[in-house]
Amino acid sequence: MTDTVQSRFLRYVSFDTQSARESSTAPSTTKQLKLAEALVEELKSFGLENARVGNGGVVYAEIPASKGCEACPSIGFIAHMDTSPDASGENVKPQILRYEGGDVVLNAQKNIVFRAADFPEITKYAGEDIIFTDGTTLLGADDKVGVAAIMTMAAEIAAHPEIPHARLAIGFTPDEEVARGTENFDIGHFGAKYAYTFDGGEVGTLESENFNGGTAMVTIEGVGVHPGLAKDKMVNSLRYAAKFMEMLPAEMSPECTAGHEGFLHPNMMQGNVVATKIRILIRDHDTALYEAKKTLLAGLVEKMNALYPQAKAKLEIKDSYQNMRPYLDRAPKVLEIAREAYRAAGLDPIEEPIRGGTDGARLSVRGLPCPNVFTGGMNFHGIYECIPVKSLEKAAEVAMKLAQLSGSIRSLD
Repeated sequence: MTDTVQSRFLRYVSFDTQSARESSTAPSTTKQLKLAEALVEELKSFGLENARVGNGGVVYAEIPASKGCEACPSIGFIAHMDTSPDASGENVKPQILRYEGGDVVLNAQKNIVFRAADFPEITKYAGEDIIFTDGTTLLGADDKVGVAAIMTMAAEIAAHPEIPHARLAIGFTPDEEVARGTENFDIGHFGAKYAYTFDGGEVGTLESENFNGGTAMVTIEGVGVHPGLAKDKMVNSLRYAAKFMEMLPAEMSPECTAGHEGFLHPNMMQGNVVATKIRILIRDHDTALYEAKKTLLAGLVEKMNALYPQAKAKLEIKDSYQNMRPYLDRAPKVLEIAREAYRAAGLDPIEEPIRGGTDGARLSVRGLPCPNVFTGGMNFHGIYECIPVKSLEKAAEVAMKLAQLSGSIRSLD
């Protein structure tokens, strides 16, 4: 099983599955369907003839309950196929290196170096094999590790029908990275009573609360005039956008926050003299503080219009997801089962909040309790993304332990 999960992961990262924020299609990029179709064919090779690509590019499959476990609540396993729009996922060249400590040269030709001082968590994995990038793309551990772990579990269970287990529901989603992973996810068809996303961070982490998340779009409108005739007429929206950026509280930026602290994160500015748009991510675990951040932005836009009436500022906010914790609190046994699986795999669960969102958060709100299991990866969404091989293997082991435990669960009460 160990070699298989690694080889699967390396195969899956060869698929460019980058999603797109501005797209309105489902999935947001058609290239995600290539991996979806490959996964269906692989699932069918295990004997899962029910595997299919559903509406919007969601992959579904199931393994019926083993004899004597038909009454056990069905368990779900979910991961996402897409990779972040923030870095290229095309032509990924993973390299497996024995990490001996210190810095790692990822690409000598381009002088790209993984510096331990910038990512100190790497030092705890000295002496281990780690899968790095070549410094030109992201790796795709987020979330192709999750896909590989679940596929490896499914192959093992399908090959050994004597292992007691409940009905296993498998789902792979597109577009999680652009907050659209579950918009076409059919919970009724999926059929699970509880589920786990495999989309977390370092090995051993177990996540049951996440940010409330939304996106603000601030538009600054100016007046375009030929620059040679612009005196007292031109209103350059770019300059006023810069003034708005300066109003954002520096202490609320992602680089100044940790743990349960939320943030305001401007992650895109695009425009010209006539109009400039600023996209701002709004995040907080606490619902009241999340709403307060939205109110703060509205106040800053009002302030802009009062100070600079010549430049018209507008604000649009869209909520993306909620904190799943209140919903998981209604089904505490789901977390207890996860803790037991971790311990069976030789891990002490490290329970911490997600500084992000997951498909499981949205599904929990919709009635399918779904905490988040680690993948073992680090430094997601960029060229320094990496994963220790042993962590990858542990993710697959926890998936297997959850499947095995499912055969002994008679009720979620």
